[in-house]
This record gives sequence, C-alpha cells and structure tokens, in this order.
Amino acid sequence: MPNFWRQHRGWIAPTLFIMPAVVLFGVVIVASSVQSLWISLHDWDGMSPMHWVGLGNYQELFRDPQFFTSLKNNCIWLVVFMLAPPLGLGIALLVNQQIRGMRLVKSLFFIPLVLASVAVGVVFTWVYTPGFGLLALVFSAFGATAPALLSDENLVTFAVVFAALWPQVAFCMVLYLAGLNSLSDDLIGAGQVDGARGLNMLFHVVLPQLTQVTFIAIAITAIGALRSFDMVSVMTQGGPFGSSSVLAYQMYEQSIFSYRFGYGAAIASVLFAIMLVFIVWYLSRIMRADDRGA
Repeated sequence: MPNFWRQHRGWIAPTLFIMPAVVLFGVVIVASSVQSLWISLHDWDGMSPMHWVGLGNYQELFRDPQFFTSLKNNCIWLVVFMLAPPLGLGIALLVNQQIRGMRLVKSLFFIPLVLASVAVGVVFTWVYTPGFGLLALVFSAFGATAPALLSDENLVTFAVVFAALWPQVAFCMVLYLAGLNSLSDDLIGAGQVDGARGLNMLFHVVLPQLTQVTFIAIAITAIGALRSFDMVSVMTQGGPFGSSSVLAYQMYEQSIFSYRFGYGAAIASVLFAIMLVFIVWYLSRIMRADDRGA
C-alpha cells in the first residue's frame, strides 16, 4: 500500500480533495436539475402520484401571457443591471483616491453589500411609499406629488430593479477595488513616461488590466438579474396583477400557492436553459482568453 501511494499520489491526492465537491455538485445541482426536468413532464400537485403529460406543461407555458410578462421583466432586469459594472468602476476609481476621509466614504458605499436583500427591499418599500416615503418628501419639496411606483404596472418593475441595483453596484465596486489594488506599477509608470494622463491613462493602461475583473462583474451581474426573486417577493409579490413578476417568482408562485409543481418545474427548466446559454458563452470566452494568454 505505501508503494502504491508513492507511485500514484500525483493523482490520488487531488482526487481525494476534489471528490467531496464533485459529489456535492452532482447531488445538489445535476441530480436536482434532472429531477426538475422530469417533474416538468408531469402534472403533479406535490403530494398525489404524478401524471405524465409530456410537453403539455411547456405548450401551456408558451400560451401563457404571464410567462411572457415575466420573461420581459427578466430582460428589463438584465438591461438595467448592466449599469452596475460601469457604476461600480466609477465609484471604485473615486474611493481609491488617496484623499483624507475617503475610508469613511468607502465604508458608506460598502454598506449595501452587507445588507440582506430582504432588508434592502423593505427599505426601498418605505422610500417609495406615497405620502411619507423619502421619494414623496423629495417631490413635496418641489411642490409635486410623488408617483405610487409600486402600484403602477408600467413603473413597478423599474422601481424594483433600481432598488436591487444598489447592492449590485456595491458588489461591482468591491470587485474593481480588488482589481485596482493589483494593477502593475510598471505599466502605470510606463504610461506616465509616455504622457498618458486622465482618460488616456484610464482607457489605455488601467482598463486593459481590468479585463478579467470586468468579465467576472458582467457575468455575475447577468446571472443575478436572471435569477432575481427575493426583491420581487419582498416589495411587490409579483403585483400589481402580475406586472412585476419574473420567471423565478412565477415558478415559486405556481409551485407553492397553486400546487402546480409540474408547471413550476417547466418554468424552472426554461430559466435554466436561458442561464445555460449565458454560462456556455461565458465559459467559451474564458477558454479563448486562456488560449490567447497561453
């Protein structure tokens, strides 16, 4: 046995370390995804025996106006959330300056990141409350009446997205701060020698070194937008009249409240397929970047 270990420890040791993660991933992610796909092919209330319906749930799904409303709202989340990386970069550049009192400013921008999403949702619900919310106070200072954002089916999704954007910007800021602290002093010095200043330094010296950070920020932001749930649940419960629902919340609503686990699983499968397309694109870009680096 000792001889066997010495001869093969080059692959045995890494395997022993990796196996727990592989088993956990297989059980929690792969097996759960396969089971969800299997459930989506059945009519099931969660308790009684499942009845095979094949693609019936998917056919109903693509005839459901609420599904397309939820899908549209997910697209709105995705587009608005793309503001997070550039805003995070701008704030990171600001708070990374060696100015007295900037540590306090950095801490204030960092606060949203450590708050639970539920807390953020509750805070912004108060902010948007007509009559006594912060938004109402600002409008009243100019002699105007604040709109009831969470009751307007045309504005409610944007109100919820901008509330969720606050902690997402803080997250991107932290990513960019880490990237700024790892910049090459030699490249920056060379840029200064060549006369690079201001925007020229930013676009030609700093940003090229932050390419990987930017890619990670965009990927995590996009995934966060696609799996949005908690803010919708806390602030609107999908209302009014389902106008602010997203795919994840519609899946939850159909499964838990309507006892339609097969239909909810079909929504989950469609959401997984959308995210899988993005993940495949993301991994292909990473592999191409590694190949170029090699």
